[in-house]
Amino acid sequence: MRKGIWTILMLAAFFIGCDDDDQGKTGDIAEEQPEAYSLDGTPLYPLTFDAERQAELERNLAEAQAAFDADPDDPENVIWLGRRTAYLGRYNEAIKIYTAGLNLYPDNYKMLRHRGHRHISIRKFKQAIADLEVACQLIDGVPDEVEPDGQPNQHNIPTSTSHSNIWYHLGLAYYLDGDFESAVRAYRECLKFSQNPDMLVATSDWLYMSLRRLGRIDEAIAVLEPITADMNILENNAYHDRLLMYKGLKSPEDLLDLEKEDDLQMATYGYGIGNWYLYNGEVEKATTIFKRALEASYWPAFGYIAAEADLYRLGVGK
Repeated sequence: MRKGIWTILMLAAFFIGCDDDDQGKTGDIAEEQPEAYSLDGTPLYPLTFDAERQAELERNLAEAQAAFDADPDDPENVIWLGRRTAYLGRYNEAIKIYTAGLNLYPDNYKMLRHRGHRHISIRKFKQAIADLEVACQLIDGVPDEVEPDGQPNQHNIPTSTSHSNIWYHLGLAYYLDGDFESAVRAYRECLKFSQNPDMLVATSDWLYMSLRRLGRIDEAIAVLEPITADMNILENNAYHDRLLMYKGLKSPEDLLDLEKEDDLQMATYGYGIGNWYLYNGEVEKATTIFKRALEASYWPAFGYIAAEADLYRLGVGK
């Protein structure tokens, strides 16, 4: 019975999300549709992967689909179906999966956390905030737990938790929306659940940047006190390096070579460095780096979205 309800909900979510002009088209004749639009209205097309990576992602999705088909009553199977769909860059489809799941499990803070994340990916910041604020309320008082990685680091050691991920993404959504006061609130709460070096540097970086945007320099400097050069970082090296730059232990040139860096490095390091120049009054240099970051192909990267948001607020096009 529940599986029949799921089929109805999934189909309804799909067709509600389709434009009338898209319905009835076949894969052979339909033009490629944008997955999202940038803040200035530029279409953002589905991601492409090399053949080996594409095959791996498709296998993972097939396994998640099989698990869901075998037991659609398990919310975890809904979550993993959405996650594996999103890893292929199919963010709108993933959002529909979470939405269908939330129709049956409205108090599932994990589904809200993941839907909020994917609303960020497609630049719907206020929808992300709405999801993640509710998730914060629902998870309040619930013991924290490690969140399994869908794309593990080289050590295969997860670094984030249910609480830290909800607060982290909420802070990011507020930051991208330009509400830096609310971003500070969320990241200070996130710090309480950032219990390893990787989460500490990730949270501290966004908290520092939020405080700097508000001109609260002394508070921002205080955020840097626990950050040291010898921290054991498993995956968030870019955040660690950026924090060391803020402390004066590294220079922008140590982190980034504008002529040599690949697209992902530009999006990852470029945003923090561009921000650094912006704080110090070098707006032209900052915008140059932000624009360079937007030459990267991986438009769902947080650094890419943040650079896009800053250029949009500055009234500067790509």
